[in-house]
Amino acid sequence: MFKSVFGKFLLAFVLIITVCLSMFLMVVYGIVNNYAADVKMDSARQVAEAVRDYIYAEVQEGNLMPPEDEADMDWMLKLATTSTDRMLVILTDADGAPVAVQSNYAVEVADDFRLPDNAMLVLRGGVEVNSPSYFRQVIKDSQLVYALPIMHEGQMIGTVVVSSPSAHWMGLLNVMSRTIVMASLWIMLAALIAVYFISERVSAPLREMRHAAKDFADGNFDRRVVVYGNDEVAELGIAFNQMAQSLENLEKTRSSFIANVSHDLRSPMTTIAGFIDAIRDGVIPPEKQDYYLGVISSEVHRLSRLVSSLLDVTRIEAGERKFVMAPFDICEMGRQILISFEQQIEEKQLAVEFLCDQDSMMVLADHDAIYQIFYNICDNAVKFSQDEGILRVSICHVSETEKNKKNRIQISVYNQGVGIAAEDLPMVFDRFYKGDKSRGLDRRGTGLGLYISKTIISAHGEDIWVTSVEGKDCQFSFTLKQAPLS
Repeated sequence: MFKSVFGKFLLAFVLIITVCLSMFLMVVYGIVNNYAADVKMDSARQVAEAVRDYIYAEVQEGNLMPPEDEADMDWMLKLATTSTDRMLVILTDADGAPVAVQSNYAVEVADDFRLPDNAMLVLRGGVEVNSPSYFRQVIKDSQLVYALPIMHEGQMIGTVVVSSPSAHWMGLLNVMSRTIVMASLWIMLAALIAVYFISERVSAPLREMRHAAKDFADGNFDRRVVVYGNDEVAELGIAFNQMAQSLENLEKTRSSFIANVSHDLRSPMTTIAGFIDAIRDGVIPPEKQDYYLGVISSEVHRLSRLVSSLLDVTRIEAGERKFVMAPFDICEMGRQILISFEQQIEEKQLAVEFLCDQDSMMVLADHDAIYQIFYNICDNAVKFSQDEGILRVSICHVSETEKNKKNRIQISVYNQGVGIAAEDLPMVFDRFYKGDKSRGLDRRGTGLGLYISKTIISAHGEDIWVTSVEGKDCQFSFTLKQAPLS
């Protein structure tokens, strides 16, 4: 039980409550005990002083000490012990022997009662004694003992000893303790009920996430957790669902990638094997063998591109691809890339626009890596452009406020064509993403080009993004650091 979050919450809470209530009980017990001791000591002092004052008055009138009239003495003691507290009053002579004893509860004093020598030594000095340790041998079961010397002409003529029993005192404290303990138990019960619902509210979503994680391990990525409230646990649930959505998208993309790669591998290999077997068997006449060898070469290059992309992904994810930063002219690179697509542009009769802020704009980046990105984006733009549409390449300086960057150059490639669906935009730069799922236009793509582009741009500390309206247009943009002027 205590291995679960709920069990740990419960155990920790019970321990905390128990320790806190125990400390509270000890503090209250000590405060009440000290207060009761002070009150009882004041009451005992008042009784002792009343008896002493009476004796002083008698001595001033010439009466002896100890008094001869025991009736008057008993009356005086009864008057002095009318306190609501249980009190035992003992009047002794100068030698510590009892002269009169009175109490308001049943108690007996031994016939051979005599104050201890150590107490008498202090009292003869005219000092009161308020410690029960002096009298434990002669007055048992007492929590409080107060002794006051009766002095006359510098000599002690007697003492007044007032004692309070511990049984009554401890009984009062025990009642108080039981009351506090019972109240504490009720508080703990209410607190346990509260912590049960609180911990259940916390642990229930965690248990649901645990079950969902097990479903993920079994390959079921459509499981989601129900989110309640807006606290940290709710935020964790939202993050968990987002992770589940990402895993589901990744699984769909992976499945699509496997299907695409399998097709891309199988198709050229089938073509190559078929034509080679046909040439070897003499099915293809010698005069046509050069043509079919050209087809075989094209398919081999197609396989090579696929393998190169897969190797690029592997190197990038392993952190093995290094970039050499050097200045080069991004405008010149753009012109060369557009020239390389001249045939495809003419076939689609595209209207090409090439816009640069300056004829030459130097950037600081890895030349080969940026060429790979620029070429890939232009290839996609030409491939998915509509016939007689616009293909625009623009290279411009980024203002200080735009994207909050300085000394940056933005490269954008725009085309009119099929565009990208809104639901696909967040996944454009994911691994294995392939926008042309029907493979009607993108027969050569592997779904890795934009992922590689995003990774390279991120390694340069820059941004790449896309804006698109499905069925209308699409624009890919990325930024590079401007090379310092020499």
